Amino acid sequence: MNHRYDPPSSPTVRQSNCPTQGRLLGVDWGEKRIGVAMSDERQILAQPLTTLTRRAGKRFPMAELLTHVATHRVVGVVVGLPLDEHGAEGAPAAAARALAADIAKRTGLPLNLWDERMTTARVLQAVREMGGKTKGRKDDLDALAATLLLQHYLDARRGTGV
Repeated sequence: MNHRYDPPSSPTVRQSNCPTQGRLLGVDWGEKRIGVAMSDERQILAQPLTTLTRRAGKRFPMAELLTHVATHRVVGVVVGLPLDEHGAEGAPAAAARALAADIAKRTGLPLNLWDERMTTARVLQAVREMGGKTKGRKDDLDALAATLLLQHYLDARRGTGV
């Protein structure tokens, strides 16, 4: 698995090692909550799946993620790489890379890292623009952020033929 990442000025697709058919899982890393989304079999549309919660002092709920991978017959995983506004990697990106490596090791599936800058902020803005409330909906918002991340990946991949 290639973990090399060249920070873009905007999200870009590099050669993907994920199959072009079958469900992909999108993972939006967070210290407390991890949003999870899934594509359809044709990899056209992403939809929210769940939000995994990490309790204070506990490890990532990998068993729960692996259950989703098996249940939905996932063929590849896209993990969000949280870069800062300048495209640099900090501690959150290092944690996301470690999670991605663990997911790849435990599932044996192809895995890609994808620039996830501002996905949560965009989801918050969209919900507010539609008149929705964000208070008390952190789990929903994290799953929606994972959906936006995966949808950006799917759209870019289709647009470039990667």
